[in-house]
Amino acid sequence: MTDKRIMILGTGGIAHRHAEHFNAIPGCSVVAACDINRERVGAFAELHKIETVFDDLDAALAWGAFDAVVNATPDPVHKPTTLKAIAAGKHVFCEKPLALNYQDAMEMTEAAERAGVINMVNLTYRNAHAIQMARRMIAEGQIGAVRHVDAGYMQSWLTGKHWGDWRTDERWLWRLSSEHGSKGVLGDIGIHILDFASFGTGLAIKGMQARLKTFDKAEGNAIGAYRLDANDSCAMTVEYENGALGVIHMSRFATGKANDLDMVIYGETGALKIWANQQDSTMQVCLGPDIETQTWRPLECPPTPKNAERFVLALLTGENGAPDFRHAAQVQKLMDLAFVSDVERRMLDVDAVTPPKEPPTV
Repeated sequence: MTDKRIMILGTGGIAHRHAEHFNAIPGCSVVAACDINRERVGAFAELHKIETVFDDLDAALAWGAFDAVVNATPDPVHKPTTLKAIAAGKHVFCEKPLALNYQDAMEMTEAAERAGVINMVNLTYRNAHAIQMARRMIAEGQIGAVRHVDAGYMQSWLTGKHWGDWRTDERWLWRLSSEHGSKGVLGDIGIHILDFASFGTGLAIKGMQARLKTFDKAEGNAIGAYRLDANDSCAMTVEYENGALGVIHMSRFATGKANDLDMVIYGETGALKIWANQQDSTMQVCLGPDIETQTWRPLECPPTPKNAERFVLALLTGENGAPDFRHAAQVQKLMDLAFVSDVERRMLDVDAVTPPKEPPTV
């Protein structure tokens, strides 16, 4: 079988990991790179031994000697570049978030589905073995009907300096400022825990209520050009399609937690406790006789393919993989509705409400 040819679009920080991953996967080869910064794309191509470079997407598409695009451009550029690639018949593996709002995400989803191209989104915590194991166990009925979910993504870089000092480092300051494109902790890491809470359970979220909070962090709530107005913490109450309830929360003020995703899924005949960070994941289970003594035991989770490997498999088989654009759009809708719920102070029916393209303000 002929290797699938891949072009990496955008050659910033995350693109280096994509080049390393895809170059190591059998069944594909990275044949080109494209970035509007000619110097950067040249250095990137030299480092990763990529033969062909472009500083213009239209020129790359006109050349066309590739099957798929790995879209590692900045968030605001995902939509226009992805739509161009789809129009040219190219498969797309897009960085998260798929788009800046639900409407744009759905436009991209529908375009990909009409074109019949493979479409996937790099929700990186899907690579956690424990969340994949949880999904399988629930699908097999090992914990019975899900009745309650407790999920959180906790970081502490606003209270510690383990990733640098946010007060002086622009890598973190922009994440605190809506004027610089941030949607706060909700937009930054909420996407991952919402994916965990829906994918892990195998259940869609049908109702949700959210509260967002921005805390005072500097005099006048500004540092230089950065107005510190993006949300720092979010707490959600959700209802699943089967009637189960859940709480989902995220914060950058979680002192003592560096970068931790935690989720407990409680079922009628068992429960699963999942932990993950960017490198590792674990699972504990309470099943069978252990339910009577509330005993939790570690469960070995076998390795599972990473998102990049699933994308290559999809290219080779022609069967779309997960997470796909439609799922990413639904997660985007939940994030967008959190802003609406916070302003309106009410529970929302996810299917009945379409969020606005721009977050509402009080």
